[in-house]
Amino acid sequence: MMAIQRIGILGAGKVGIVLAGLALDAGYTVRISGSGAVKKIALTIKTLVPDAIASENAEVVANSDLIILAIPLSRYKNIDADLLKGHLVIDAMNYWWETDGIREEVLDPTTTSSEQVQAYFKGAKIVKTFNHMGYHNLQEEARPKGNPKRKALFVTGDDPAAVDQVAAFVDRMGFDT
Repeated sequence: MMAIQRIGILGAGKVGIVLAGLALDAGYTVRISGSGAVKKIALTIKTLVPDAIASENAEVVANSDLIILAIPLSRYKNIDADLLKGHLVIDAMNYWWETDGIREEVLDPTTTSSEQVQAYFKGAKIVKTFNHMGYHNLQEEARPKGNPKRKALFVTGDDPAAVDQVAAFVDRMGFDT
């Protein structure tokens, strides 16, 4: 099992920025990308998470031990399916009709979003977490281990070793699992 030290976040919106800040606070190196050119998000990153490195998707993935998908669910297919092959990936996405549109346009109603994300990113180890607490709660609720007010997050996937690695990451980020 590889030690996770470098975090890559695909998505420079509210969730991506909050997770970048938590990861930096936990001692990780963080690269983050948004849609479009790096210069489009560089000022936001420099202002909100100044120790994170704004990068293109391919550079984020190539220089990270763990990738977090923090983009609107309707946009995951905008990422090359082969880009995440062989990588440990957190799916932090949710279907949100205000952003994603009508469900039938985004998701096959016969399977879960996680199953569809895993099927699209064949060869990646997908673990679902950080998707069931709002970004503002993630930022406010992270606590040191042993704190009686520490919150718990679900961590789930079909690869037990990958789930264990992500659970250790979630713990270091300030949450029980």
